[in-house]
Amino acid sequence: MKKLIVIALNILIIGGALYFGYQKYEEYFTNPWTRNGQVRANVIKVAPRVSGPVVYVAVRDNQRVRKGDLLFQIDPSTYEVALTQAEVSLERAIVSSRGKKIEYDRLLDIRKRDRGAVSHKDLVRRQIAYEESLLQIKVSEQQLNAAKLNMAFTQVFASVDGYVSNLDIKEGTQAVANQPLIALVDINSFWVFGYFRESQLENIRIGNDAKVTLMAYPDQPIEAVVDSLGWGIAPKDGSVGYNLLPNVNPVFQWIRLAQRIPVRISLRQLPEGVDLRFGLTASIMVMNEQEQK
Repeated sequence: MKKLIVIALNILIIGGALYFGYQKYEEYFTNPWTRNGQVRANVIKVAPRVSGPVVYVAVRDNQRVRKGDLLFQIDPSTYEVALTQAEVSLERAIVSSRGKKIEYDRLLDIRKRDRGAVSHKDLVRRQIAYEESLLQIKVSEQQLNAAKLNMAFTQVFASVDGYVSNLDIKEGTQAVANQPLIALVDINSFWVFGYFRESQLENIRIGNDAKVTLMAYPDQPIEAVVDSLGWGIAPKDGSVGYNLLPNVNPVFQWIRLAQRIPVRISLRQLPEGVDLRFGLTASIMVMNEQEQK
């Protein structure tokens, strides 16, 4: 009797293993999948709008920041001087315009009382001088606005919620306008690129459910969905080589490797404890339409 029970248990165990193996076989051979995947995100290259030495760094490497947080500050001394000069220039333009208006109004008043006392030429000259002074006020106002902007640009803030990455600046670093100084990984932009064989593309549709397994979290698969399929990859053959002739790689006729096409995968709710990082290795399985039904 005991032998029969042991035999029955063994049969059940073997049968269960075979069934599980068959299910895995069906899953992997009926659904497109690849182990060639990577986590990606938008990386903001933070660049100052003005030049000058950095006088204060408000963040640490790999620190999480929120949109609007101060990242670093550039020495504002030069821009404070420029701002003061612009304010004085505007005041001077306003005073000059007032004087020209007084002169123009005086000639108008004289001409009203005696048309022959002021020539038309002199009147037009005074009018033009006054109108030019009004234009100079507008120019000075814009110069003041530019000086205010430059002053504000000495403080550089985070444009998104994210993580500071590869921080390599400190006090005294020379900032150059429009030259990136900090990489900021946008925390709300993570996705996965899966590089599928071209022979699998006919079984991948936008909107298909997918499962993403990260090498860093092998026991916590992430529910996902196919967002889009790439429309092109860079050719290996045809690039310029020796004597401007095209480089052409040899092809082994008995072995033809399928090209890999990038498929963008959008992630759904992350399992608790899973932290996404740019560049993590991922395996992706796209569920075919029958599996989804």
